[in-house]
Amino acid sequence: MDLYPLLRPLLFRLDPETAHNLTLAAVKRLHALGLLKPFLPEVPAAPVKFMGLDFPNPVGLAAGLDKNGEAIDAWADLGFGFIEVGAVTPRPQAGNPKPRIFRLPEARAIINRMGFNNAGVDALLENLARTRWPGIIGVNIGKNFDTPLERAAEDYLICLRKLYGKVAFVTVNISSPNTQNLRSLQGSEELDRLLGRLKNEQVRLADQHGKYMPVAVKVAPDLDDAQIHAMAALFRRHRVDAVIATNTTLSRAGVEHLPNGGAQGGLSGAPVKALSTRVLGEFKRELEGVVPLIGVGGIMIGGDAREKIAAGAGLVQLYTGLIYRGPALVAEVAKALAQPPGRP
Repeated sequence: MDLYPLLRPLLFRLDPETAHNLTLAAVKRLHALGLLKPFLPEVPAAPVKFMGLDFPNPVGLAAGLDKNGEAIDAWADLGFGFIEVGAVTPRPQAGNPKPRIFRLPEARAIINRMGFNNAGVDALLENLARTRWPGIIGVNIGKNFDTPLERAAEDYLICLRKLYGKVAFVTVNISSPNTQNLRSLQGSEELDRLLGRLKNEQVRLADQHGKYMPVAVKVAPDLDDAQIHAMAALFRRHRVDAVIATNTTLSRAGVEHLPNGGAQGGLSGAPVKALSTRVLGEFKRELEGVVPLIGVGGIMIGGDAREKIAAGAGLVQLYTGLIYRGPALVAEVAKALAQPPGRP
């Protein structure tokens, strides 16, 4: 029985960040009491090989919902094939001033300007050590807000070294719009230097640990074809293990007239779907057979996920859709992706 439609109006009466924190605490408590998984629909097995890893199904939790990895065991009850936590930075930071999350219910969208608020990589490692779920966990990594851009690589390297071998993969976040100038790391020269240092360190750590840990890169939806072409060439050259397309958008097309539609931050949810899927498709054309893709952005129903797969994704991730649809969305998407192509 899906109780979320009854709970959502109550949650939506609360400030969005308060509702977020309350939900995080609630799922942890329900999991501890054994009251979460029994009330959720069964998620079909649909094994996928991706980045050299074996995923039980192609539906993942996107980074941002659980920045510090506090509730991984609880999210696993929802049936995810993999869980990405973070973004995490080397040092703890408070993020941007509140309010910093805004709902746009008429558009099934969210605007956030959280600003990589997190307890730091060491706190995340402590939470990971307490996690019992044996599944695939990824960590999204970023730079601290006060680290100069020319030293950004050092922050990513700190996180990579500390996390190496303790999770299944890491994602290099160069696309959040909420850390000043972070997206400039998507420029050719900056990206070339960053990827070069990360790949060299990844190879060194693989030798040291006797194990290879994949490194993905998360990109923005606000890229033109020339930028995509240039980035794809660097992803091929530096042998990036996957590209996650995409993060939130700075566009306000179609929502500018709505309450909170002009709020500063990144827009997620239904309005970003077309932008995200276009970027995904362009990277598919540039990277096919070389670098695999994860599709995220605007998945609100099972059919949206099928569009991502058709555009070139091997896996998909959910975030804002969960806020509007609830936990049942995970099974719905997994079932849609388990159907043969061409089935409605």
